[in-house]
Amino acid sequence: MTQYQDIRYAVRDPVAIITLNRPQQLNAFTHHTLAEIRDAIEQAAADKAVVGVVSTGEGRAFSAGLDMAVLEATTRAGVVDPTPRAPDAPAGADSADDELPGIFSYLLQVPKPVIAAVNGVTAGGGLILALMSDLRFASETAAFTTVFLKRGLIAEHGSSWLLPRLVGVSRALDLLWMSDKISAAQAAEIGLVDRVLPADELLGFACDYVKRLSTSVAPKAIGETKRLVYRHLGQSYEQALREADASQNAFVTAPDAAEGAQAFIQKRPPKFSRVGD
Repeated sequence: MTQYQDIRYAVRDPVAIITLNRPQQLNAFTHHTLAEIRDAIEQAAADKAVVGVVSTGEGRAFSAGLDMAVLEATTRAGVVDPTPRAPDAPAGADSADDELPGIFSYLLQVPKPVIAAVNGVTAGGGLILALMSDLRFASETAAFTTVFLKRGLIAEHGSSWLLPRLVGVSRALDLLWMSDKISAAQAAEIGLVDRVLPADELLGFACDYVKRLSTSVAPKAIGETKRLVYRHLGQSYEQALREADASQNAFVTAPDAAEGAQAFIQKRPPKFSRVGD
């Protein structure tokens, strides 16, 4: 397993836990940090022991976003290149032609649940990590701010697409324009986070969520449902219904469907196949 500098990575079947580990810098991202996170996610996606991924932060922050030294260098260069590459990738290595722009956009295509366990302040790029995750669980002490416009930037890295779908158009504009810091309770009230928990229960709750999925839900069906949900956000209902129909016809004749039916009839937990290389 890769040895990381800026994160910790652990697999506790069925959960992969990614801990941002630059607490003195409020877990701010450098390009190296982004590459390590990408590498860990790819490991988790390929590992059959992993049903879902949980990300969290060490110390009092989830992530303050892009490290200010990196942001300053980016503004001087006049070029934005946040695409994370593997820690050992050669300089100038090209990404795939179909790579989505923006940091953490690849999380939308990971065929496993990705949960952000937001333990503290999250801002800018840290908020993007939470937004690109499928679910957001927050500590009672967590706080959220977009912050981009206060730095002279726009709604970056897909936040103009994500936020309105989570909280509505006017609330999204308010969060982006004003960049006010909001509490975990306020974030839950507007739909930005899904659960608010005591700080000492946050990580355990997120891991238990994945464990519950692993004992009752087919991992392949989880991945396909995730794919359809995100894909259908940008399609007409006619396209979405036709694609869903084709997918359900394929799944109803697959081994997991037979296992699900037999488990129900025999009143036992199902034994579904897992996803990975």
